[in-house]
Amino acid sequence: MSAHLVNEIAIFVLAVFLGFEVIAKVPTILHTPLMSGSNAIHGVILVGAMVIMAGAHGALQESLGFVAVTMATVNVVGGFVVTDRMLEMFRSRTPRGPQPRGPRTP
Repeated sequence: MSAHLVNEIAIFVLAVFLGFEVIAKVPTILHTPLMSGSNAIHGVILVGAMVIMAGAHGALQESLGFVAVTMATVNVVGGFVVTDRMLEMFRSRTPRGPQPRGPRTP
């Protein structure tokens, strides 16, 4: 293994630990906005994967680009599904009846 690869692996491992610690400290009420923000970032990643795939030369690059676009799409769709489920927890479960119309009497 080269020194460059060891450095990249060390940075990756540190980023995993840092990400876990940051997310673990987020209060439950803020998970929905956090998911919404991460969905936006994943959308940018999806666009980047499509741009890179458009400039691919050869079967290997096209195959890897297709895998990247597919995984990014699954990630974005899954993120929106999870965010929708989280928002569902904040909605009222009892249906509201029709509101009375007309002047109110004190």
